[in-house]
Amino acid sequence: MADGEDKRRDGRESVTLFVEYEGADDLVGDFTENLSTGGTFVATTRPLPTGTKVQLVLSFPGLLEPIAIEGVVRWVRTTESDEGEAGAGIEFEAGPGRDALAAIVTRVQNRDPKTVSRLFKVLVVEDNRHVAELIEEGLRGSSRRDFNGGVQFTFRNAEDGRSAMEILRRETFDALIIDVYLPVMDGPRVIYQARTELGLDTLPIIAVSAGGDAARKSALAAGANIFLDKPMRLRQVIDTIQRLLVA
Repeated sequence: MADGEDKRRDGRESVTLFVEYEGADDLVGDFTENLSTGGTFVATTRPLPTGTKVQLVLSFPGLLEPIAIEGVVRWVRTTESDEGEAGAGIEFEAGPGRDALAAIVTRVQNRDPKTVSRLFKVLVVEDNRHVAELIEEGLRGSSRRDFNGGVQFTFRNAEDGRSAMEILRRETFDALIIDVYLPVMDGPRVIYQARTELGLDTLPIIAVSAGGDAARKSALAAGANIFLDKPMRLRQVIDTIQRLLVA
């Protein structure tokens, strides 16, 4: 694991390392292999002398509250080498802290809604970056207001249809929001190929355009679930996503 930040207020106080995992499964895997047995390795270039007390603050997208656990630096690798990255081996003493971590990881594994919110991964295909940012910021802001904190959104972006297809071949998504008129490959062609070539029959697809009835007909005929006219109101997007979540 790699730390994101290191805070040392004075020489007598512990160092805080913020560790961000890519997802819940990465935290669970690290716990199974390392944390549960009493220690882990943290990749960092910051000086951490042996014996330094540390607090690891563990997080990942969707975790409602970061997890903190205290430990001690037992060994240090100061530079990157054939053995691996620079960093420190952290030991966690047996006791309430490790027991509490084990209990939290169990709740993460079970996707306890009081511990982990649902991640809703959206591919936004829009050649106007300003419009894409408005959609993303609006959905992020609605996470607590409209979804009671039970959903968090993550996004991938593409600015043309061909790039969108390449992403869809490699990754899975909970929804696709796509403009009808795109460079290189238009939206309806992407939608049609996603449904046929890639077999994404159940992927919710929201098509958007200022092209009126012609754009609506081509998008729906290609396989879009929903069509929204531009300029669209953010409320329309949020309401549409809410319907997809309960569908």
